[in-house]
Amino acid sequence: MTRYAAFLRAINVGGRTVKMEALRQIFADLLFANVQTYIQSGNVVFDVDDADAAALAQLIEAHLQEALGYAVPTFLRTTDELRALADAWPFPHTAEGKDVTLYVAFVRAKPPAARQAELLAQANEVDLFHVAGNHVFWLRRRYLGESAFSGARIEKALATAATVRNISTIRKMARRFA
Repeated sequence: MTRYAAFLRAINVGGRTVKMEALRQIFADLLFANVQTYIQSGNVVFDVDDADAAALAQLIEAHLQEALGYAVPTFLRTTDELRALADAWPFPHTAEGKDVTLYVAFVRAKPPAARQAELLAQANEVDLFHVAGNHVFWLRRRYLGESAFSGARIEKALATAATVRNISTIRKMARRFA
């Protein structure tokens, strides 16, 4: 049995409200075990015998489309991957602190080099980026209002769907579920 964390894009934003009880039921309908949600932003943890993440993501996306009536890009990570993300800090010259926030953008696959270069070229005194496989680490120095970036801008630069989580959410999920 493998435990996965599913990070769902655009849940409870833009007028698309989904109750966590309903979201848990959607996953339980797929015969996943130990289905749990974490906060209201589309984070679902579950156990399943089938360990093929790509096939599972497609199955979940199809089921969410049917249940909710709109596409929900789904990004799966094992709990081992979740723990590794929780421990990651790919910006050795910047310490964690009050005016520093790290986000992780989940993408399906490592972006092509040209797309990575496009994103990295947009770094500035507030926003830095680091691409590591199917994750983009976004370090925001200072306050969100001083940043020109969002998940949508990361998606545009990489030309792929993504969903973004604060590292504190990932760390809390790793402690609780991994």
